[in-house]
Amino acid sequence: MSIVITGSTGHLGRLVIEDLLARGVPADGITAVARSEEKAAGLATRGLRVHIADYDRPETFAGAFHPGDRVLLISSPVLGNRVAQHGVVVDAARVAGVAQIAYTSVFGSPQADFLLAREHQGTEQLILDSGLPYTFLRNNWYTEVYLGDLPGTLERGVLLSNAPEGSRVASAPRADYAAAAAVVLSTDGHLDTAYELSGDVAWSFEDFAEELTRLSGHKVVHVSVPAAERRQILVSAGVPEGFADVLVDVDEAIGRGALAGTPGDLARLIGRPTTPVPSVIAAALAS
Repeated sequence: MSIVITGSTGHLGRLVIEDLLARGVPADGITAVARSEEKAAGLATRGLRVHIADYDRPETFAGAFHPGDRVLLISSPVLGNRVAQHGVVVDAARVAGVAQIAYTSVFGSPQADFLLAREHQGTEQLILDSGLPYTFLRNNWYTEVYLGDLPGTLERGVLLSNAPEGSRVASAPRADYAAAAAVVLSTDGHLDTAYELSGDVAWSFEDFAEELTRLSGHKVVHVSVPAAERRQILVSAGVPEGFADVLVDVDEAIGRGALAGTPGDLARLIGRPTTPVPSVIAAALAS
């Protein structure tokens, strides 16, 4: 039996592996699925098993899984083709007879009513139809999303969105979601379960701007613009149109309260409070 991580060389995958190792899972009990040997070289030198496979090449998943394995399917970054790509992994896992397939889904699925949720919902249904024991890790938004252009945000003094003032989102940092994934892969009692994972506190964009101001010493304010204007700004900045549509639509969903829920599943899984926004901002400023 092995714990198998797809997308193992991405930001989330690497954090999950670090958490598993910290929890005492032996390196040779973890299989890292990666698209290239070059990307996985560092994992191999640490004693992990490495399997080279590509979501777009089903034959490369032959031998990736074995009976009794616990699998973490980290969602593909390729919007628009996720369900087909994820289906490749689900089919291979079903044929192998794995003991668990955990999937990084979206907060609120299957009721979530925004564009980003559709492919996650389709993947959840594929997993349910497969008959495999499952764990759905329905992740809320990553706090780091709002810190991706931190120097630019501080220079402009503007945190831009198309969410109405007062809109709230219960985000958590990537590391908290990774810790939750490590728990469900390395402990029992999580089969055929869906966890709604979010931060303990739903914050507003105004709150976030105030914390940026306090911690950086640069005045930052939240500015809300119409959806069409935000889309144009994103595309002009080089964001692909399809992804710009998703980002704008997520802000619309935030405005409806779709990502403001705080059910507490994440804190219960990781055994501690979720990391507060000020701590994430401070870490980003320090780096």
